[in-house]
Amino acid sequence: MEILFATHNKNKLIEVKNLLPKGITILSLEDINYSNEVIEDKKTIIENAVKKASEIYKITGRNCFADDTGLEVEELGGKPGVHSKRFAGKNADSMKNIKKLLKLMKNKSNRKARFVTVISLIIDGKIKTFQGICNGQIAKEKKGDKGFGYDSIFIPKGEKLTFAQMEMHKKNTIAHRAIAVKKLVFFLTEQFNANS
Repeated sequence: MEILFATHNKNKLIEVKNLLPKGITILSLEDINYSNEVIEDKKTIIENAVKKASEIYKITGRNCFADDTGLEVEELGGKPGVHSKRFAGKNADSMKNIKKLLKLMKNKSNRKARFVTVISLIIDGKIKTFQGICNGQIAKEKKGDKGFGYDSIFIPKGEKLTFAQMEMHKKNTIAHRAIAVKKLVFFLTEQFNANS
């Protein structure tokens, strides 16, 4: 089974490839020479994921999936949430987003947060969504150089290390994207077995 992951993010691609079983081949947008970006302008994470998958399916005609992820901080009323990627501005990078978040969280005692990932899968025009949530807290400073996005300031519940301090195999046992991908993999494996 071959499926397209509607992303340009190499880090996400590596994470997902590490979770897929043999028999399922994953292609990225680079693999099919598609360089355009889908504009993430919806109000929720799930709507963004569905929009990305739908647009790529419409353009390529290939079975595909897309994801959207947000970091929700309790003290900030769920922000940055759907705006996680552009929290510090339209062209902000991870460093700027982290800097803004740490500044807003300075001297705050409630540091509870959660990562939410939604994957939208389209097979033969039918849409299915899978969600993964990882609860934790915001660290007081950046720690670690692995991972990407907000990984260096997020400590999962029950852990002492940030995601950016963890080896990928450890992160993939507890992370939001891994939880959503495992649900996706279970569904795809069922489909694959039913058709083989």
